[in-house]
Amino acid sequence: MSTQLVLFKINNEIFAISINNVNIIERITDIYKVPDTPEYIDGLINLRGKVHTVFNLRKKFGYSPKESDDNTRIIILNHQSNVGLLVDEVMEIFSAEDSEVKPAPELISGISGKFFSGVIERDGRIVLILDLEKLFEVK
Repeated sequence: MSTQLVLFKINNEIFAISINNVNIIERITDIYKVPDTPEYIDGLINLRGKVHTVFNLRKKFGYSPKESDDNTRIIILNHQSNVGLLVDEVMEIFSAEDSEVKPAPELISGISGKFFSGVIERDGRIVLILDLEKLFEVK
């Protein structure tokens, strides 16, 4: 069986989420800051009358800040909360066979492996598949 994945970049690392978790992919828009939120929450956006929380994966994973540019996107998720992931660039939609997905190591590129459901190889590079439930766990 195969799974369709949306591949995106953060700090030149390639990440993926199942296309089933994606509602829409949008260009960056005005983000309204909200006080007293975790550092990795950039704020709120209003898309077609719906308010979404913007979750900055670059900050969540401890990468250095980067200004938004023409490639920056917000991936709006099909999630119980209205959440969008701020990413450096959306690359492509890719079909991966289940047999290609390997378990995630405990530490990947300095990031805890608990945030990933697995890894695959694509064009000679490692792709990290996000586990959204673990990513959004509140501690």
